[in-house]
This record gives sequence, structure tokens and C-alpha cells, in this order.
Amino acid sequence: MTSSQHNVAGLYFEEFQVGQQIFTPARTVTESDIVTFAGLSGDYNQIHTNAELAKSTPYGQRIAHGLLVLSIASGLAMRSGVLEGTVLAFREINEWKFIKPVFIGDTVHVEITIADTKALPRIGGGAIVLSLVVLNQQNETVMKGRWSVLVVSRP
Repeated sequence: MTSSQHNVAGLYFEEFQVGQQIFTPARTVTESDIVTFAGLSGDYNQIHTNAELAKSTPYGQRIAHGLLVLSIASGLAMRSGVLEGTVLAFREINEWKFIKPVFIGDTVHVEITIADTKALPRIGGGAIVLSLVVLNQQNETVMKGRWSVLVVSRP
């Protein structure tokens, strides 16, 4: 193998089809995730970090940061393997809706549907629009939206 070759597990642009579905592994959101994300982002909002205050909110307990769960969804999409070695860039969040809270101990997974593809020969690949639904362990939608990624073409 030469230095310009690499192992590719993901799909090339031409292999994505509108309507194709991808299901990610699941992941449990932990207290450590929330504390780490608060430190990383600087968002120490008490709904996330103060268990006593959170008891008095409509949720009755701490909730995960919405952007933390969005980040977990991105990681789960990568763990599906379909973009491994073929994604060029995360291009855009076209839309995103936070629907239900995610609590410590909730387990989330993502169902992805390929919504659109557009060849971009100048970059050697194309744009893929992903429609994502983030579900908890009760199969309730907690977030949903659409992202665009750039993916390389088959060599």
C-alpha cells in the first residue's frame, strides 16, 4: 500500500441512494458526559449541572445539553461506518429541532435516511443530505433534522 492509499470502510458518493436508511448503534448518556460537556463548552446552566435546582423544574431532574446530544448523534452517525474514510466535511445543519429532553441514563440511537444527493465534480464527490431522527430507549423522538455532508467519489 502506498502512502496515498488508505483503508476505506465507508460508502462513496455514488453508493448513496435517496431513501436509503442507516441505523446507528445506541449509546447511554451519562452524568460524566454532561459534566465533561459543561467543562468543554463552558455551559454550566443549572438545568444541566444542579441536581437540586433541576428537581424544581418541569423535568424534575437534570437534562443533557441539547448540543451534547446533537454531538452524540454526530458521533453515532460516524459509528455507523457509512462515512468512515469517505466524508470530506460536515457542511451544514440545514434544520434541527429539539423535541424532548434527554436525561442521565437515557440511551439514544439515530435513524438516518438519505434525503438528497448532488454530484459536485469540482470537489471529486458530492453533497449528501441526511435526514436524522434521534430516538431514546422508548423509541420516542428527542431530536430531528437534516444535515449536509460532502463525500468523495469512488476513485
